[in-house]
Amino acid sequence: MRYQLFYWPGIQGRGEFVRLTLEDAGAAYDDVARGKGGMDRMLALMNGGRDMRPPFAPPFLKAGPRVIAQSANILFYLGPRLKLSPRAEAGRLWLHQLQLTVTDFVKEIHDTHHPIASSLYYEDQKAAAKLYAGHFLKERAPKYLGYFETVLKKSGGPYALGRKLSYIDLSLFQLIEGLRYAFPKAMARIERKVHGVVGVHDRVVKRPRIKAYLASPRRIAFNESGIFRHYPALDA
Repeated sequence: MRYQLFYWPGIQGRGEFVRLTLEDAGAAYDDVARGKGGMDRMLALMNGGRDMRPPFAPPFLKAGPRVIAQSANILFYLGPRLKLSPRAEAGRLWLHQLQLTVTDFVKEIHDTHHPIASSLYYEDQKAAAKLYAGHFLKERAPKYLGYFETVLKKSGGPYALGRKLSYIDLSLFQLIEGLRYAFPKAMARIERKVHGVVGVHDRVVKRPRIKAYLASPRRIAFNESGIFRHYPALDA
């Protein structure tokens, strides 16, 4: 099957967790909104038309007649098809639970620069962002990464589910990459206590398809329009 991924064309955002999975698996896919007329196609699907189940927002994936939205939900669907999740239901649900925790983490990362409202510019909420980011870097980021560190230890490693890589490991890679971009000073300190998670990152970056993807134009660079944004004033 050739998949169609729909996401905003200028940012990595939540769509990147899906891209990394498709890329690592060598799956055929089109990043639709980055092509000619792609934004119109994406917005048309969001508007629903005759579809009684329109997606609320990107990312969403078109797989044949199915339209599947929400990053964690998309990965739950793709995992067994791309051999990046366990076959047994209990294992797939555990993996989904971990990915939903990533979803919570990503929301808090986003709120470091938009703690009041997404409709406001960062410049309109700088004071609140600085306060929020300070608590996030002191308490929340270490707590989330510490949780995944515990998961790795209990699994026996080197990956979150043990010996075999799954899509959650690709998501952990993206979290470390993004946090390093957004908060290089703070991450130098935080990473000292999460060697296992950093180890997952280092193993993922060496995977041939991921390495090729990162060096290609398909990988959108981090920028100050996405989830991970580097504002020096927030990097405490």
